[in-house]
Amino acid sequence: MGLSNEQKESVEETIRNSLRNKFNEYNPEPAVKPFHTRLLGKDRLALYSFIHSLNTNFGTTIFEPVAVSLASKRFKVANQTKSGTQISEKSQDEIQKIINDLSAAHNKPDKQRETEIIRRVCQSGEWRTIKPTKVDIYLEDDAGVIYLIDIKTVKPNKGGFIQFKRTLLEWSAVVMAQKPTVQVHTLVAIPYNPYHPEPYSRWTMAGMLDLKSELKVAEEFWDFLGGEGSYDDLLNCFQNVGMEMRQEIDEYFSLFNSK
Repeated sequence: MGLSNEQKESVEETIRNSLRNKFNEYNPEPAVKPFHTRLLGKDRLALYSFIHSLNTNFGTTIFEPVAVSLASKRFKVANQTKSGTQISEKSQDEIQKIINDLSAAHNKPDKQRETEIIRRVCQSGEWRTIKPTKVDIYLEDDAGVIYLIDIKTVKPNKGGFIQFKRTLLEWSAVVMAQKPTVQVHTLVAIPYNPYHPEPYSRWTMAGMLDLKSELKVAEEFWDFLGGEGSYDDLLNCFQNVGMEMRQEIDEYFSLFNSK
């Protein structure tokens, strides 16, 4: 199926705008590197610094807006938002128990079971206010099913998985606090597989995340948003924009030779 021509045009425009916005706000670090400069030239050094900066912000400047653009044609609601702030006391207690049992390997991750545990107590006990967290992608389909997605770097730090899990569970709790019967899915997305053509190394997440229900990687993620074939079409969109803007990119970095 893949992306329609309209979607491809929308995605490519999103990529162009994101890259040009990055050009406008980019300011190379002021550190003097005389050996690097003489060896590589100011333009190549600026390009290296730009790529490093782009990698750091690729998720927010490109992946997130592109994901919303793809999903907007397939879902009733597709946007970026903040999570709710109200969570029940009993939900927090159950979330901590779930985290403790997973950390001690007393239980294996089971998203459906964990969600139903929270659902039973989602409006029990005192209400507590928590700091809202950014939801990278918020989706709602025609049936009212809600998806909250956290886009992570391609090689997440192993030590962060507990916090990832807590965030996913809290998102479920704050949504169900307002809509106790809603079907809600919270998950982590990895935009591409750095190990390709080998499978993505998921074992480090296995003790904390339910890999079938809480993780989508590369094709699995993008095809979920835009339909089967979207990942390949998306790569072509990036290539098309890269070829189209090649001269513009070269001219931009050539300016650094005169500085």
